Amino acid sequence: MRFFALACDYDGTMATDGRVTESTLDALRRLRESGRKLILVTGRLLPDLAALFEPLDLFDRVVAENGAVLYRPAGKEERALAEPMPADFVSTLAARGVAPLQLGRVIAATMRPHETTVLSTIRDLGLELQVVFNRDAVMVLPSGVNKGTGLQAALDELGLSFHNVVGIGDAENDHGFLDLCECAVAVANALPAVGQRAAFVTESENGQGVSELVSRMLEDDLAGFARRAILLGHGPDGTPVTVAGHGENVLVAGPSGSGKSTFASAFLEQLRERSYQFCILDPEGDFQTTTAVTTIGDAERAPTVREVIQLLEPPAQNVAVNLLGVGLQDRPSFFAQILTAMLELRTRTGRPHWLIIDEAHHLLPRERAEAELAVPHGLKGVLMITVHPEHVSSETLGSVDVAVAIGKTPRQTLTSFAAAQNLSAPEVEPEDLPTGEGLAWRPASGGNPLRFHGVIPREERRRHRRKYAEGELPPDRSFYFRGPQGALNLRAQNLKLFLQVADGVDQATWRHHFESGDVSRWLRDAIKDPELAEQVATLATQRLPADDSRRQVRALIEARYTEAP
Repeated sequence: MRFFALACDYDGTMATDGRVTESTLDALRRLRESGRKLILVTGRLLPDLAALFEPLDLFDRVVAENGAVLYRPAGKEERALAEPMPADFVSTLAARGVAPLQLGRVIAATMRPHETTVLSTIRDLGLELQVVFNRDAVMVLPSGVNKGTGLQAALDELGLSFHNVVGIGDAENDHGFLDLCECAVAVANALPAVGQRAAFVTESENGQGVSELVSRMLEDDLAGFARRAILLGHGPDGTPVTVAGHGENVLVAGPSGSGKSTFASAFLEQLRERSYQFCILDPEGDFQTTTAVTTIGDAERAPTVREVIQLLEPPAQNVAVNLLGVGLQDRPSFFAQILTAMLELRTRTGRPHWLIIDEAHHLLPRERAEAELAVPHGLKGVLMITVHPEHVSSETLGSVDVAVAIGKTPRQTLTSFAAAQNLSAPEVEPEDLPTGEGLAWRPASGGNPLRFHGVIPREERRRHRRKYAEGELPPDRSFYFRGPQGALNLRAQNLKLFLQVADGVDQATWRHHFESGDVSRWLRDAIKDPELAEQVATLATQRLPADDSRRQVRALIEARYTEAP
């Protein structure tokens, strides 16, 4: 199961004229019986909501007052998530004739056309408050408080990630929580702006639309829906090469020193940035210093399965399991134990979203019993790294959606991967790949591999940019301004010098190199920056005056290489 919770707005979504039909309640009960959580997200005050909607205990959490109050129906516990409105603000609104004026534990609410008075009062008193609209309702909240922050507080209590949540709403104030949810849905009667940002719009309005969504979730868990992708790199023409953030397994293979660690670092960096939780099984202690990762185990002490699972309970915590303290012969069995426990955690929470298996040929060896040591059928979100794909269990290799060959001998790497599954090997040129490049092959597609230049991890990118901005490229990778007649021989061994020389050469020399594609080729082949190369190549087709094109190329380079002048 991918989606473990439904976050649902009340008025205009679940309810029509404040009332919820029995058929909608039946649908929500069915969803909860499937093991999923229900979260009500509303702008209403809790007392008003409770008087109108009796079965509040159908929901695991209620986010009220447009994100300012969190309520636990099971224990009838309520807590404010922000400070209440300042007393002088409330009294000033009343003195200025704002009515109706409704006060909650935090929120102050009125109706149009009082928004002008509300805004002027906030300005006159110098307060840090925000105004949120819900059709004709005008709500005032502390700055930064919205349905999204309230939903996040509810998810934190429930131990869930927003990657495992579907949200459904209809109006302006729903953007905050719909943008947070992995899958955002709008009911048919939603405002156009809400529908435009949703993954899809239901065919029915209000509660019937909610029932429609519930049926789709129960039918196939919204299979096929993909919102986020992980970037592997860019093809020769700048086209992104990606894998799905959910629902795919990736194998990265290549000789020692070929760049597999760099690839993995870039992959993990993107997982962190997108708030995917991951767990690294690290046989050699190679991920000890990975940023924002809690490490357990060392050469002196083996971690326990229970310790690992406890560390993974908070959705925002990533974990690296150092197996140096586990004997070589015992590692496959330890992996089998930890995988069983991790599958149980995924069954409860959908996390960790990604399992990273380094040295996969050690933890999933081909010579051990396949049933005991294999990635289970249907398990997705696994990144495996290995020198020897042919030594990984064949059942595990059969779960791979994308095989990535890194470094030298990519033909041999993919051929070994294919032969281990009795597949026809893809057509690959018998040539080594330059550092930083790879081939991505989808075995099920029947197509040929895609060549790409891999993403550079941020830390390495900083070193990379310093190198190319001010470093010393060798002569065969430097840029030479020779001019249309070949009368010059001005060498630029880095981007800083390139910009200096470009500013100094005559217009004919600049136009010759820029419009013929020399500059974009150098940026792609020597600087290893396909995105920048594509931008410059596109600029070269516009036939701009020399000074304008020089200025724009400088701006593009300086935007990406801050060390350049």
